[in-house]
Formats: sequence, C-alpha cells, structure tokens
Amino acid sequence: MENNDILIRLRYALDIKDVDMVEIFKLGGVQLTKEQVKKILTKLTEEEIEETEDYLKCNDRMLESFLNGFITFKRGPQQSKPGQSTNTVPTNNAKDHVNNMLLKKLKVALQLKTEDMLDILDDGGIAVSKGELGAILRKPGHRNYKECGDNFARKFLKGLTVRYRDVD
Repeated sequence: MENNDILIRLRYALDIKDVDMVEIFKLGGVQLTKEQVKKILTKLTEEEIEETEDYLKCNDRMLESFLNGFITFKRGPQQSKPGQSTNTVPTNNAKDHVNNMLLKKLKVALQLKTEDMLDILDDGGIAVSKGELGAILRKPGHRNYKECGDNFARKFLKGLTVRYRDVD
C-alpha cells in the first residue's frame, strides 16, 4: 500500500482537516503548505500520476514524520527527562516495515490498548489473536517479529473508520 494511500485513509478515518494535516506535518518536522498537503492527498492512478503535476509522493520519512507529529498533536509534546535528547527526527531504519510502524505509532497516538486494537481489527473484518498482534508490534530483529501486510493495515484503517466515523 502506498504511503499516500495510507494518509488518505487515515485522514478519512479520523476526520482530520487540511489545516490540522499541515500542523501535524509541522509537529513532525516537515514544513508543507496546504496546497502540498492536498497534492499528497490526491488519489490518482499510475497513468494519471505520470501526466500531472498535482501530485506529491509521500516517502517513508514523510510518513514517519507525520505519524510522529500526530502523536504530539494528540498527546502533547513529550516532557524530556534529564539526560534524554529531544530528537524528533524520524528514526525508521529499513528493517522496520511501514505498516508495522503505522500500527505502533497509531497505538501510541490514540492511546489504544491491545484489546482496543483487537476490537478495531474485528470492526475492520479480520480476526486476530493477541499473540499475532503482539508479533506485529515487536521490534524488528526480535525472534517473534512478524511483518504487517498491506491487507492487515488496510483492515486496521477500515476498523478505525468504523470506530471513529460511525460508518458500517
């Protein structure tokens, strides 16, 4: 699933306004205008993308910055502890799959417990065990780490839509 598609679905599910999208990107360390955000949120086919200038591709770094900004937007700035750096630069290394990062960061931003996530996935139309979800939320390199597939992430975003927009 493309990062632009993830942002489109997330924006719809949580009913985030364009002005808030700009603010969230800013909190994550990426300066975008409202017009640039609209270009990111434009849904186009592969052929249309090549023919138009009204499209801006969202790379993994931008998506992670958005998700970091979303955590700050929902929970407020993190209070730094003595000796802790206040680095908000995206830390995603190639090992961590984008969909795994999406689920982890949304769990933090929306203050979801494991049971909440299981309910959201159920609302999205997929039955998952607690162990399976735990494997997806683990650090890459852990022996029980499991990469989150596009279908799984899509179902999670669909479940968020059902939960936060009262859509069946």
